[in-house]
Amino acid sequence: MSLVIGGGRVVTPQGTIEADIHVADGRIAGIGTSLRGGEALDASGCTVVPGFIDLQVNGGFGHDFTSQPRSIWDVGARLPEHGVTSFMPTIVSAERRRIDEAISVVAAGPPAGYHGAGVLGLHIEGPFLAADRRGAHRQDHLAAPDLDTVADWRPPGVRMVTIAPELPGAEGVVRELAGRGVVVAAGHSSAGWETLEQAKGWGVTHGTHLFNAMSGVSHRHPGLAGFLLADPDLTCGIIVDGWHLHPGAVRLAWRAKGPGEIALVTDSMAGLGMADGRYSLGGVTVDVTSGVARTTEGRLAGGAASFDTALRLLIEATGCRLEEAALAAATTAATIIGDHERGRLLEGAIADLTVLDGDLAVAATVVGGSVAHERGHEGRDHGDA
Repeated sequence: MSLVIGGGRVVTPQGTIEADIHVADGRIAGIGTSLRGGEALDASGCTVVPGFIDLQVNGGFGHDFTSQPRSIWDVGARLPEHGVTSFMPTIVSAERRRIDEAISVVAAGPPAGYHGAGVLGLHIEGPFLAADRRGAHRQDHLAAPDLDTVADWRPPGVRMVTIAPELPGAEGVVRELAGRGVVVAAGHSSAGWETLEQAKGWGVTHGTHLFNAMSGVSHRHPGLAGFLLADPDLTCGIIVDGWHLHPGAVRLAWRAKGPGEIALVTDSMAGLGMADGRYSLGGVTVDVTSGVARTTEGRLAGGAASFDTALRLLIEATGCRLEEAALAAATTAATIIGDHERGRLLEGAIADLTVLDGDLAVAATVVGGSVAHERGHEGRDHGDA
């Protein structure tokens, strides 16, 4: 199986060049000029970037992963429309059986004939969250950190866990998860500086949706947001949808962290790709109005903006170059989870890539060397590309 993406500008780790990309057996076989062989994908007038990686997807297209774990594959099949080539399904605070079911769904792998974004393992966001920072999570589903609960949480089924490090019992759980190779993220937390310094020593390396549902920045009490901004060893996810963060906060984060420490995430929920209406997020009723998702209490409840929209808003807010935005959209996310085969356009890497037109809209998406989406050819089967 081979494919040539030809005629475009290619964002490589060494810089942006005009080149063709030759794909064979699911990997990038070469980047150069006048490459030939296999199916052709015309990228003339476009820029080819590493395929987008979303580390926080609660659902989309009418589906909620926490309530319907098997819908992970339904949503994954649609995500390439927005340039996403791999993602981490996110399970919010829920009954243990729901989390166990989601782990089983991921372990079983995709259904026969699946052709969509790759699943990188689960992001379990809760139930070990601070009640005062729970956001849209159900109060009755919150729980104290417990080693028995996380006994089966390990890669590749579980890749990231969000926890409030100030909770009693957090140290043992963080150390255990980090020791297994799980990325432990601080989030939904009111933790202070001293606690966070300790948590970093336990194994916390990441922050979940910077600024949202966490103690904020103050000159006397920097909080979790301040700690993440100040520490270059810590990465963080950031939701850029025009609602979760003011553009000024996006610029602040960008100046403090830069694309090498920030992963763009959508935090998308069932309302992604759907009309305004009423949806669910982990059993919580959410109304999407004018593209904004809120609980009936008025709390923000995940996002309804697509990843490509978030990319454009990031560039608009920060004035960064596409090459820099591409780092936050793919490369940094891959690095965070220790995946060195994705997120980079170089020879030997997995052939996950996104083709953007001059307006930064998605023209085509290639997953594992196969065209998963091509604008204007939605009915065409690329499964054997």
